[in-house]
Amino acid sequence: MPTDLPSRDGARIEEARRMLAASPGDGGRLEALFAALDALGEPGTPDEAVARSNHGEALRRQGRVAEALAHHHRALAWLPGFGGVHFNLGLTLQALGRLSEAVDAYGEAARLMPDLAAALCNQGVLLRALGQLEAADVALRDALARDRALMPAWLNLGAVLQAAGRSDRVAACFRNALALRPDLAEAHANLGIALKEAGRIAESVPALERALALGLPDAGGVLAQLVQQQRHLCRWGGLAERSARLVAAVRDGATQQAHPWIFLGEGAGPALERRCAERYSAWRTRTAPATRFQHGRGARDRLRVGYLSADFQEHATAALIAELIERHDRRRVEVIGYSYGPDDGGPMRRRLAGAFDRFVDLSTVPHAEAAARIHDDGVDILVDLKGHTQGARIEIPAQRPAPVQVQWLGYPGTTGAPCFDYVIGDPIVTPFDRQAGYSERIVQLPACYQPNDRRRVIGATPTPAACGLPERGFVFCCFNAPYKITPALFDLWCRLLMAVPGSVLWLLEGAPEVSDNLRREAACRGPAPERLVFAPRLPPADHLARYRLADLFLDTTPVGAHTTASDALWAGLPVLTVPGDGFAARVGASLLRAVGLPDLAVPDLDAYEAVAIRLASQPGELADLKARLTAGRDRAPLFDTDRMARSLERAFATMWAIHVAGEAPRSFAAPED
Repeated sequence: MPTDLPSRDGARIEEARRMLAASPGDGGRLEALFAALDALGEPGTPDEAVARSNHGEALRRQGRVAEALAHHHRALAWLPGFGGVHFNLGLTLQALGRLSEAVDAYGEAARLMPDLAAALCNQGVLLRALGQLEAADVALRDALARDRALMPAWLNLGAVLQAAGRSDRVAACFRNALALRPDLAEAHANLGIALKEAGRIAESVPALERALALGLPDAGGVLAQLVQQQRHLCRWGGLAERSARLVAAVRDGATQQAHPWIFLGEGAGPALERRCAERYSAWRTRTAPATRFQHGRGARDRLRVGYLSADFQEHATAALIAELIERHDRRRVEVIGYSYGPDDGGPMRRRLAGAFDRFVDLSTVPHAEAAARIHDDGVDILVDLKGHTQGARIEIPAQRPAPVQVQWLGYPGTTGAPCFDYVIGDPIVTPFDRQAGYSERIVQLPACYQPNDRRRVIGATPTPAACGLPERGFVFCCFNAPYKITPALFDLWCRLLMAVPGSVLWLLEGAPEVSDNLRREAACRGPAPERLVFAPRLPPADHLARYRLADLFLDTTPVGAHTTASDALWAGLPVLTVPGDGFAARVGASLLRAVGLPDLAVPDLDAYEAVAIRLASQPGELADLKARLTAGRDRAPLFDTDRMARSLERAFATMWAIHVAGEAPRSFAAPED
């Protein structure tokens, strides 16, 4: 101790040190020692530094995180070269949400204590949360190199590979975690999702069921996944009970992790859909840094618009948006494509990369850096094309890199995320009287919210025999994904088959067991199983050509056809739909209005059934509908890409004018020319 300290202070400190040695876990005595040392500017011994850091960790566990942080910093001042103190500091910084600083603390702990695999594991977890997948991969593999039995490292490495699209290795990581902890519900859940994403849907179900049986802090996410996989497989046994549990969990606020896209399939109504989306968005963005970007409000001669998506390759969204990007008026807007999805090297990827004024690949860029890039590029309006669809990185727009942010096209509903100012719809999918169902303000385009590509090629029409269809007989068609088929709707379809002799139901092929399951369900309802015909997946031009063999497209509900309905109409096939309450159930009606066939959007399922039977029995009326569709297709607003581009540009201009005026976002209808 310094020689100029009063002797009574030295005695007090020595007494505190004796008490510490006698009762090292006594928090009160520790505080007395640390307070005495701090008051006198006295450095602690190495043992006291460790004790101080351990005391800070005890405070963190009690929720006294700010106090804990002060103790860790003082301990580091006393003993900067001890890895355990850096590790405890990392835990506290992590609890405070200061993830980047925590990453550095864990890294220093690992450097000073090379055998401390847990430090590298924790570092990898946080790097993953920050979107730094490559660095997370390195940290977690390094942790496992030091301790192959470190179960959390296997669990998190699997999550990193999953986020990076490395589906070939993901399941093995989760199985390694389960070999170490067979009762770990989280690993069973992650394994189930990994198998689902690898296309092994049937294998995913037992893993998801096991996770639910073991129990999870928030079971809603796994319950939603299990419901969705049963839908994909058309395994309807027990589905109604699980769906009811999912709706109850959202209604009662018992889950944050239930996926909003899956929840749309419940048809629970806009209020619960918004609640689900808001809770999920808050959970997904819980580690996103607070807004730190400054934005200007000046007038613009030309707006800079960024389109953000993972789907700039062979994907339904890309098929809809490609010509729109090409047709944007460069006097009004500059458009930048921000892609965080894979580059499949295909023609659509090349087309889009050439269509944007600039095309930026963010696929390996962490969330914070991606947001900074968008901000530094001076984007005025950021348009997110993903929402809550698969592969979305909502963590990027959550950081508010642009002054005006919009969600559009990819997700048919509210994101529930406060980072989005607007949702773009139209008078059918987003009526103003449904504003309460959206956290975003509604912007209505005048004709239809959905763009289309007039360059889509329709191949040569195949023969019925080549498609497994009869030479004669009415062909009801639905090429929606099987998960959109509900038991109640399938009941109705089977009644149609029974009411129209010789008719068939032409469906899109799904997972291997789907055809068997649906044929078995049909047999229970009356129609012979062979009256269900399944179409394999084909390249776009050949797929479009098949529509010409069908007589009527039967839409689904509560999640209807979107791109699929546009495909049918483009190929000349009328679509029959029932508008529901939510966006996802109203797209078909919007498309029919924009193509000149609004009478095919009928008020309820009774009318749907009656109209389908009438059209099947009156070939003249159906022929007239097809003739109207074919004759008016090229003039219809649905396929007028230039009109769509101008409408969207006027909407952007209005959004920017509201921003420049310093006003809060407000709902509006985009003006027409």
